[in-house]
Amino acid sequence: MNPRPKTRSVTLGLLQHACGPDPEENLRLCLEAGAQAAKDGANILCTQELVRSQYFCQSEEHRYFDLAEPIPGPSTRAFQSLAQEHGVVVIASLFEKRAEGLYHNTAVIIDADGSLLGIYRKMHIPDDPLFYEKFYFTPGDTGFKTWDTRFGRIGVLICWDQWYPEAARLTAMSGAEILFYPTAIGWHPSEKAEYGVHQHGAWETIQRSHAVANGCYVAAVNRIGLERPIGGDGLEFWGQSFVAGTSGQLLGKASVDRPENLLVSVDLAKVDVTRTHWPFLRDRRIDAYGDLTRRYRD
Repeated sequence: MNPRPKTRSVTLGLLQHACGPDPEENLRLCLEAGAQAAKDGANILCTQELVRSQYFCQSEEHRYFDLAEPIPGPSTRAFQSLAQEHGVVVIASLFEKRAEGLYHNTAVIIDADGSLLGIYRKMHIPDDPLFYEKFYFTPGDTGFKTWDTRFGRIGVLICWDQWYPEAARLTAMSGAEILFYPTAIGWHPSEKAEYGVHQHGAWETIQRSHAVANGCYVAAVNRIGLERPIGGDGLEFWGQSFVAGTSGQLLGKASVDRPENLLVSVDLAKVDVTRTHWPFLRDRRIDAYGDLTRRYRD
Protein backbone atom coordinates (compact mmCIF):
# COMPACT_ATOMS: atom_id res chain seq x y z
CA MET A 1 0.00 0.00 0.00
CA ASN A 2 1.33 3.42 -0.93
CA PRO A 3 1.50 5.84 2.02
CA ARG A 4 -0.67 8.90 1.88
CA PRO A 5 1.29 12.01 0.84
CA LYS A 6 2.23 14.21 3.76
CA THR A 7 1.70 17.47 1.89
CA ARG A 8 0.27 18.58 -1.45
CA SER A 9 0.75 22.32 -1.31
CA VAL A 10 -1.07 24.52 -3.84
CA THR A 11 -1.39 28.31 -3.87
CA LEU A 12 -4.75 29.81 -4.82
CA GLY A 13 -4.98 33.26 -6.41
CA LEU A 14 -8.33 35.04 -6.04
CA LEU A 15 -8.57 38.07 -8.34
CA GLN A 16 -10.69 40.76 -6.64
CA HIS A 17 -11.24 44.12 -8.35
CA ALA A 18 -13.82 46.62 -9.57
CA CYS A 19 -15.34 46.61 -13.05
CA GLY A 20 -16.03 49.63 -15.22
CA PRO A 21 -18.23 50.15 -18.28
CA ASP A 22 -15.59 49.05 -20.86
CA PRO A 23 -15.48 45.22 -21.25
CA GLU A 24 -12.07 45.22 -22.93
CA GLU A 25 -10.58 47.29 -20.12
CA ASN A 26 -12.09 44.94 -17.53
CA LEU A 27 -10.58 41.95 -19.32
CA ARG A 28 -7.19 43.65 -19.56
CA LEU A 29 -7.27 44.49 -15.86
CA CYS A 30 -8.11 40.92 -14.92
CA LEU A 31 -5.43 39.43 -17.17
CA GLU A 32 -2.83 41.76 -15.69
CA ALA A 33 -3.92 40.85 -12.17
CA GLY A 34 -3.74 37.17 -13.07
CA ALA A 35 -0.25 37.50 -14.52
CA GLN A 36 0.94 39.25 -11.37
CA ALA A 37 -0.66 36.63 -9.12
CA ALA A 38 1.09 33.91 -11.12
CA LYS A 39 4.43 35.70 -10.79
CA ASP A 40 3.80 35.92 -7.05
CA GLY A 41 3.37 32.16 -6.81
CA ALA A 42 -0.30 31.36 -7.48
CA ASN A 43 -1.01 27.97 -9.09
CA ILE A 44 -4.78 28.26 -9.56
CA LEU A 45 -6.40 31.58 -10.51
CA CYS A 46 -10.09 32.37 -10.19
CA THR A 47 -11.92 35.47 -11.39
CA GLN A 48 -15.04 37.05 -9.97
CA GLU A 49 -18.41 36.46 -11.65
CA LEU A 50 -19.00 37.97 -15.14
CA VAL A 51 -15.54 39.48 -15.07
CA ARG A 52 -15.72 41.34 -18.41
CA SER A 53 -18.55 43.69 -17.45
CA GLN A 54 -20.27 45.57 -14.74
CA TYR A 55 -23.12 43.64 -13.16
CA PHE A 56 -25.70 44.42 -15.84
CA CYS A 57 -28.47 42.31 -14.26
CA GLN A 58 -29.58 45.36 -12.24
CA SER A 59 -32.12 45.90 -15.04
CA GLU A 60 -33.83 43.98 -17.85
CA GLU A 61 -32.53 45.45 -21.09
CA HIS A 62 -32.00 43.61 -24.36
CA ARG A 63 -28.92 45.67 -25.24
CA TYR A 64 -26.91 43.81 -22.59
CA PHE A 65 -27.15 40.58 -24.58
CA ASP A 66 -24.53 42.18 -26.83
CA LEU A 67 -22.01 41.58 -24.02
CA ALA A 68 -22.22 37.82 -24.48
CA GLU A 69 -19.76 35.78 -26.53
CA PRO A 70 -19.33 32.16 -27.61
CA ILE A 71 -17.25 29.70 -25.64
CA PRO A 72 -14.60 29.18 -26.75
CA GLY A 73 -14.31 32.75 -27.94
CA PRO A 74 -12.01 35.76 -27.58
CA SER A 75 -12.04 35.92 -23.77
CA THR A 76 -11.62 32.17 -23.40
CA ARG A 77 -8.59 32.29 -25.69
CA ALA A 78 -7.13 35.20 -23.73
CA PHE A 79 -7.37 33.23 -20.49
CA GLN A 80 -5.93 30.17 -22.21
CA SER A 81 -2.91 32.24 -23.22
CA LEU A 82 -2.55 33.44 -19.63
CA ALA A 83 -2.67 29.87 -18.35
CA GLN A 84 -0.15 28.58 -20.88
CA GLU A 85 2.30 31.45 -20.49
CA HIS A 86 2.44 31.21 -16.70
CA GLY A 87 1.71 27.52 -16.14
CA VAL A 88 -1.38 28.16 -14.02
CA VAL A 89 -4.89 26.77 -13.89
CA VAL A 90 -7.52 29.43 -14.63
CA ILE A 91 -11.22 29.59 -13.77
CA ALA A 92 -12.88 32.49 -15.58
CA SER A 93 -16.53 33.53 -15.35
CA LEU A 94 -18.08 34.73 -18.64
CA PHE A 95 -21.42 35.63 -20.25
CA GLU A 96 -21.92 32.84 -22.79
CA LYS A 97 -23.89 33.06 -26.01
CA ARG A 98 -24.61 29.43 -26.72
CA ALA A 99 -26.96 30.04 -29.65
CA GLU A 100 -29.37 32.68 -30.89
CA GLY A 101 -31.65 33.42 -27.95
CA LEU A 102 -29.82 31.01 -25.60
CA TYR A 103 -27.46 32.50 -23.03
CA HIS A 104 -25.74 31.20 -19.91
CA ASN A 105 -23.71 32.43 -16.96
CA THR A 106 -20.70 30.18 -17.51
CA ALA A 107 -17.28 29.45 -16.07
CA VAL A 108 -14.46 28.09 -18.22
CA ILE A 109 -11.93 25.75 -16.63
CA ILE A 110 -8.46 25.90 -18.21
CA ASP A 111 -5.54 23.68 -17.29
CA ALA A 112 -1.99 24.91 -16.77
CA ASP A 113 -1.00 24.01 -20.34
CA GLY A 114 -3.72 26.28 -21.73
CA SER A 115 -6.11 23.48 -22.68
CA LEU A 116 -9.82 24.05 -22.13
CA LEU A 117 -10.90 21.28 -19.75
CA GLY A 118 -14.59 22.17 -19.81
CA ILE A 119 -17.29 24.54 -18.68
CA TYR A 120 -19.76 24.89 -15.86
CA ARG A 121 -23.07 26.68 -16.45
CA LYS A 122 -24.67 28.31 -13.41
CA MET A 123 -27.48 26.06 -12.20
CA HIS A 124 -29.39 28.30 -9.78
CA ILE A 125 -30.59 31.57 -11.34
CA PRO A 126 -31.87 34.32 -8.99
CA ASP A 127 -34.57 36.90 -9.57
CA ASP A 128 -34.48 39.60 -6.89
CA PRO A 129 -34.48 43.39 -6.91
CA LEU A 130 -31.39 44.46 -8.93
CA PHE A 131 -30.47 40.80 -9.48
CA TYR A 132 -32.72 40.08 -12.47
CA GLU A 133 -30.75 37.15 -13.82
CA LYS A 134 -33.67 35.07 -15.06
CA PHE A 135 -34.12 37.63 -17.86
CA TYR A 136 -30.64 36.86 -19.18
CA PHE A 137 -29.55 33.36 -18.22
CA THR A 138 -30.92 29.94 -19.04
CA PRO A 139 -30.38 27.56 -16.08
CA GLY A 140 -27.31 25.41 -16.51
CA ASP A 141 -27.45 21.90 -17.95
CA THR A 142 -23.90 20.72 -17.25
CA GLY A 143 -24.70 19.22 -13.86
CA PHE A 144 -22.26 19.39 -10.97
CA LYS A 145 -18.80 18.45 -12.19
CA THR A 146 -15.15 18.30 -11.23
CA TRP A 147 -11.94 18.49 -13.24
CA ASP A 148 -8.50 17.01 -12.70
CA THR A 149 -6.00 19.80 -13.18
CA ARG A 150 -2.24 19.96 -12.84
CA PHE A 151 -2.70 21.28 -9.31
CA GLY A 152 -5.61 19.24 -7.97
CA ARG A 153 -9.19 18.16 -8.55
CA ILE A 154 -11.47 21.17 -8.51
CA GLY A 155 -15.18 21.93 -8.67
CA VAL A 156 -16.74 25.20 -9.80
CA LEU A 157 -20.09 26.73 -8.82
CA ILE A 158 -21.26 30.31 -9.41
CA CYS A 159 -22.63 32.91 -6.98
CA TRP A 160 -26.31 32.01 -6.26
CA ASP A 161 -25.24 28.35 -6.29
CA GLN A 162 -23.31 29.06 -3.10
CA TRP A 163 -26.48 29.07 -1.00
CA TYR A 164 -27.37 25.47 -1.85
CA PRO A 165 -25.78 22.67 0.18
CA GLU A 166 -26.99 20.16 -2.42
CA ALA A 167 -24.78 21.77 -5.07
CA ALA A 168 -21.71 21.73 -2.85
CA ARG A 169 -22.38 18.14 -1.78
CA LEU A 170 -22.83 16.79 -5.29
CA THR A 171 -19.69 18.55 -6.47
CA ALA A 172 -17.71 17.24 -3.51
CA MET A 173 -19.08 13.76 -4.19
CA SER A 174 -17.49 14.01 -7.64
CA GLY A 175 -14.12 14.30 -5.94
CA ALA A 176 -13.59 18.04 -5.59
CA GLU A 177 -10.77 18.99 -3.26
CA ILE A 178 -11.51 22.70 -3.71
CA LEU A 179 -14.85 24.37 -4.45
CA PHE A 180 -14.49 27.68 -6.32
CA TYR A 181 -17.30 30.25 -6.33
CA PRO A 182 -16.93 33.20 -8.75
CA THR A 183 -19.28 35.80 -7.25
CA ALA A 184 -20.93 39.19 -7.70
CA ILE A 185 -22.79 40.05 -4.50
CA GLY A 186 -23.28 43.27 -2.62
CA TRP A 187 -25.53 45.50 -0.60
CA HIS A 188 -28.42 47.66 -1.64
CA PRO A 189 -27.00 50.91 -0.21
CA SER A 190 -30.34 51.84 1.36
CA GLU A 191 -30.42 48.53 3.25
CA LYS A 192 -26.78 48.33 4.29
CA ALA A 193 -27.09 49.99 7.69
CA GLU A 194 -29.95 47.75 8.82
CA TYR A 195 -29.16 44.44 7.14
CA GLY A 196 -25.59 44.65 5.85
CA VAL A 197 -23.76 42.83 8.65
CA HIS A 198 -26.28 39.99 8.70
CA GLN A 199 -26.33 39.62 4.91
CA HIS A 200 -22.58 39.37 4.66
CA GLY A 201 -22.40 37.07 7.67
CA ALA A 202 -24.92 34.69 6.13
CA TRP A 203 -22.99 34.64 2.83
CA GLU A 204 -19.71 33.78 4.50
CA THR A 205 -21.21 31.31 6.96
CA ILE A 206 -23.03 29.20 4.38
CA GLN A 207 -19.89 28.76 2.31
CA ARG A 208 -17.70 27.96 5.27
CA SER A 209 -20.30 25.36 6.21
CA HIS A 210 -19.84 23.72 2.79
CA ALA A 211 -16.17 23.28 3.67
CA VAL A 212 -17.11 21.71 7.01
CA ALA A 213 -19.81 19.39 5.65
CA ASN A 214 -17.64 18.16 2.79
CA GLY A 215 -14.15 18.29 4.28
CA CYS A 216 -12.78 20.33 1.39
CA TYR A 217 -11.49 23.83 0.68
CA VAL A 218 -13.80 26.64 -0.43
CA ALA A 219 -12.64 29.72 -2.36
CA ALA A 220 -15.13 32.57 -2.97
CA VAL A 221 -14.12 35.46 -5.26
CA ASN A 222 -16.20 38.64 -5.15
CA ARG A 223 -15.93 42.03 -6.84
CA ILE A 224 -15.73 45.47 -5.20
CA GLY A 225 -17.08 48.92 -5.94
CA LEU A 226 -20.37 50.78 -6.34
CA GLU A 227 -21.96 50.04 -9.72
CA ARG A 228 -24.85 52.15 -11.04
CA PRO A 229 -25.20 51.22 -14.74
CA ILE A 230 -28.87 52.30 -14.74
CA GLY A 231 -28.58 55.12 -12.20
CA GLY A 232 -30.36 54.98 -8.86
CA ASP A 233 -28.59 53.71 -5.76
CA GLY A 234 -26.97 50.79 -7.57
CA LEU A 235 -25.22 47.93 -5.80
CA GLU A 236 -22.24 48.20 -3.47
CA PHE A 237 -20.25 45.02 -3.86
CA TRP A 238 -18.74 43.93 -0.59
CA GLY A 239 -15.52 42.26 -1.75
CA GLN A 240 -14.13 40.17 1.12
CA SER A 241 -13.09 37.28 -1.11
CA PHE A 242 -11.92 34.43 1.09
CA VAL A 243 -10.57 30.90 1.35
CA ALA A 244 -11.92 28.48 3.96
CA GLY A 245 -10.05 25.41 5.16
CA THR A 246 -11.32 21.87 5.42
CA SER A 247 -12.82 22.57 8.86
CA GLY A 248 -14.37 25.85 7.74
CA GLN A 249 -11.66 28.06 9.23
CA LEU A 250 -10.76 31.28 7.43
CA LEU A 251 -7.32 30.93 5.86
CA GLY A 252 -7.32 34.27 4.09
CA LYS A 253 -9.68 37.15 3.45
CA ALA A 254 -9.51 40.20 1.20
CA SER A 255 -10.64 43.74 1.99
CA VAL A 256 -14.09 45.28 1.55
CA ASP A 257 -13.13 47.93 -0.98
CA ARG A 258 -9.60 47.42 -2.36
CA PRO A 259 -8.52 45.64 -5.53
CA GLU A 260 -6.15 42.85 -4.57
CA ASN A 261 -4.92 39.40 -5.43
CA LEU A 262 -5.60 37.18 -2.44
CA LEU A 263 -2.98 34.42 -2.44
CA VAL A 264 -3.56 31.54 -0.05
CA SER A 265 -1.57 28.31 0.15
CA VAL A 266 -3.53 25.15 0.94
CA ASP A 267 -2.48 21.56 1.59
CA LEU A 268 -4.70 19.20 -0.41
CA ALA A 269 -3.52 16.23 1.67
CA LYS A 270 -5.66 17.63 4.50
CA VAL A 271 -8.83 16.76 2.59
CA ASP A 272 -8.27 13.07 3.26
CA VAL A 273 -7.14 13.70 6.83
CA THR A 274 -10.24 15.77 7.60
CA ARG A 275 -12.62 13.30 5.98
CA THR A 276 -11.22 10.36 7.93
CA HIS A 277 -11.45 12.24 11.24
CA TRP A 278 -14.89 13.73 10.51
CA PRO A 279 -16.36 11.00 8.28
CA PHE A 280 -19.51 12.78 7.15
CA LEU A 281 -19.39 11.20 3.70
CA ARG A 282 -19.12 7.74 5.25
CA ASP A 283 -22.10 8.24 7.56
CA ARG A 284 -24.55 9.77 5.11
CA ARG A 285 -27.91 7.92 5.13
CA ILE A 286 -28.37 7.81 1.39
CA ASP A 287 -31.26 5.38 1.82
CA ALA A 288 -33.26 8.09 3.62
CA TYR A 289 -32.72 11.13 1.37
CA GLY A 290 -35.11 10.39 -1.48
CA ASP A 291 -37.40 13.29 -0.61
CA LEU A 292 -34.64 15.74 -1.52
CA THR A 293 -35.79 15.37 -5.12
CA ARG A 294 -39.22 16.78 -4.17
CA ARG A 295 -40.01 20.50 -4.13
CA TYR A 296 -41.59 20.32 -0.67
CA ARG A 297 -43.02 17.73 1.71
CA ASP A 298 -46.69 18.61 2.18
